[in-house]
Amino acid sequence: MLFSIAQIIISIILIVLILLQERSSGLSGVFGGSESSYYQTRRGFEKIIFIATVVLTVIFAALSLINLF
Repeated sequence: MLFSIAQIIISIILIVLILLQERSSGLSGVFGGSESSYYQTRRGFEKIIFIATVVLTVIFAALSLINLF
């Protein structure tokens, strides 16, 4: 029960973090969605959002596996 509640909370935070990320940083930038170069250095708040998204995704996957067993 506790893992399910944690999954719901983490999934909501993940949705918010993904929506806060820059539009051209995804796969659409590869296909001409952005005029800037493909490789872009993340700085400041954008870097924090990116790292938090990766960490929360790993935690969400681990909670899913724990909940499965």
